[in-house]
Amino acid sequence: IVLLVFAKEDSQSDAFWWACERAGFRCNIARTPESAVECFLDKHHEIVIIDGRHSRYFEADAVCRMIRVTKPSEHTVILAVMPQTPSDQEEPSVLPLLSAGFSRRYLENSSVSACYNELIQLEHGEVRAQFKLRACNSVFTALEQCQEAVEISSEDHVIQYVNPAFEKMMGYHRGELIGKELTELPKSDKNSADLLDTINTCIKKGKEWQGIYFSRRKSGDSIQQYVRITPVIGQGGKIRHFVSIKRPYTDNHRQVLFFFFFASKLYVQSQLAVPVPLNDIPSSIAELLNEEECWEFNILELEAATHKRPLSYLGLKIFSAFGVCEFLNCTEATMRSWLQVIEANYHASNSYHNSTHAADVLHATAYFLRKDRVKGSLDQLDEVAALLAATVHDVDHPGRTNSFLCNAGSELAILYNDTAVLESHHAALAFQLTVRDSKCNIFKNMERNQFRTLRQAIIDMVLATEMTRHFEHVNKFVNSINKPMSSEGSDCEGQASIRNSPENRLLIKRMLIKCADVANPCRPLELCIEWAGRISEEYFAQVKTFSHNCTHMLAMSFKFLLSFNVNKMLCFQMKYSVSKV
Repeated sequence: IVLLVFAKEDSQSDAFWWACERAGFRCNIARTPESAVECFLDKHHEIVIIDGRHSRYFEADAVCRMIRVTKPSEHTVILAVMPQTPSDQEEPSVLPLLSAGFSRRYLENSSVSACYNELIQLEHGEVRAQFKLRACNSVFTALEQCQEAVEISSEDHVIQYVNPAFEKMMGYHRGELIGKELTELPKSDKNSADLLDTINTCIKKGKEWQGIYFSRRKSGDSIQQYVRITPVIGQGGKIRHFVSIKRPYTDNHRQVLFFFFFASKLYVQSQLAVPVPLNDIPSSIAELLNEEECWEFNILELEAATHKRPLSYLGLKIFSAFGVCEFLNCTEATMRSWLQVIEANYHASNSYHNSTHAADVLHATAYFLRKDRVKGSLDQLDEVAALLAATVHDVDHPGRTNSFLCNAGSELAILYNDTAVLESHHAALAFQLTVRDSKCNIFKNMERNQFRTLRQAIIDMVLATEMTRHFEHVNKFVNSINKPMSSEGSDCEGQASIRNSPENRLLIKRMLIKCADVANPCRPLELCIEWAGRISEEYFAQVKTFSHNCTHMLAMSFKFLLSFNVNKMLCFQMKYSVSKV
C-alpha cells in the first residue's frame, strides 16, 4: 500500500498514482501533514511518498518526522520527491533527508514509467527487506517462548543469542553469555575426550551433528542433554552461524520443534497456513459446504467465511467426494498442501480472476460431473482431470487479457509466441508448482503412464478455456455429438457409443470446463450481478492501465456499458453452450 503526500495535484502526483495502478499497488492520497499521519495510522502503508519540492505548503522533513515517531513506521519506506538540480549547481547532500527519516530520494520526473520503475525497485529492495525484518519479530517471539534451549553463535563460536529456556536450563543470565566464546565456558568432564573434536570436525564441514552431550551449569553441576548443532551457510557460501538446540536427555528424545536458519542477517521464509483436515473444518464453513452439491451454492459466502481462501476448503470437500486422493494415491495432507500452494498463486488483488473464481468453476465442474449422462461418458481419470483442471485453470492470472499481454509485448506473450498465452502459462505453472516440493506433489505416487495420460487431459482442458477458439469447440461438439445423438433412429446404446468414443470424451471434457468457466450468468441473480460487476471492474482496470489519459466521465461510461454488455455476452454464450450440452 502506498501513501502519496502531495498538497496539490499535479503531473508528478498523477504519475505516481498511475504507476501504482500499473504495479498493482493500492494507493491513498493525503493533502495535509495531519491527514497524512491519520491515514498512515489507519492503513500502515509500506511506502510513503512525500512531496519535498514546494515548502510553501508544508515542510517534507517535518511530515517525515511526524510519521517516523509513530510505531507502525518502523518498517515503512519513506521517499522524498525533490526538485531537479540545475546543471550549474552542485548536487546537494542527501544526509539531511536521511537524518529526517527518509529512506531515499527521488528526483522530480513526471514520467509514469520512471515512477513505476522506482516503485518496483523499492518493492524488490527496501520493502521486501522490511518484510523480512518484520517477520523476525515473530521468529524471536517464538524463540522466547520455545521450551527448547536455543543458543546461536558466530562462525568463530562467539555466543550471539540465548533464549530464556537456555538461561533457565543452564543457570546463566544472557548478559553473562552474549559476546563470550564457547571455549571460555566451563566444560563437563563426563564427555569422552574426543567428542568435542568429533563435533567440530562434523560441523566445520557444514554437516549437522546431533547426539548426547554433557554441559556444565553455572552452579557446577553436569546435565546430560540431547543436542542438535546446525551450521548455517551465509554470504559467499561460508558458514556464518551455528544454531544449537538442546533439551534434557531424559525427555524421551522427542523431535525438536524449531529449525532456524540464520545467515549474515536473520532470514525468515513465512509459510502460509494449510487448511485443517476435512473433519476439523470450522462449523460455520462446514455448514456452507453442506450445500455444495446444489447449483445455487453461494461461493461468495464461502469466500467471506474463509477469508478469501474458498478454493482450499471447497477443493478438499469435492476431492473427498470424488475419491481424488485415492485415485492419485496421495494423502489428504499432501492434497491440502497442494490446494494451499495453488490458491496462494491466484491473485487476491484481481476482482474477478482470483481463487474465488477458480472455486466457482470447480463447483460447476463437480456439479456437471454428477449428472448421469456425464457420469456414463467419463471414467474416473477423466473426472479427476476435470476437477484438477478447474482448480488450476486460471492460476497466476494477472488480471489482463491475452490481447493486452500480446499488444504490450509482455514476457509471457513472448514466451508463448502470442498463442494461448495465459492458458499455456496456467497449465505450465500448475505442474511446476506441484513437482517443486514433495510435500505438495499429488502426482508423486502415480504410475508413469497414467500420470502422462492425466497430465495431457489437464493441459487440454485448461487450453480449451481460451475464448478465441470458443465457437470452434462448440461446433465440434455439436457436429460430433449433438447431431448424431439427435438423429432419427439413434437408440440408447448407439448414443452411449457416440459419447464414449475417445475423441468425443475429449470434446465433452472441453465443453464441460468451458461451461463451468462462463457459468456466472446462469447462477442465481444476485451472484450473476456480483460476478458481472467483478469482471467489468477488472476489464475497467485494464483499460485504465492501457490509456490513463482518458477522461473520468468517458471511463465511467465505458465501465457501465462494459458491465451491461459483458453480462449480455456471457448470457448468450452460456445459454447457447448449455443448450447444446
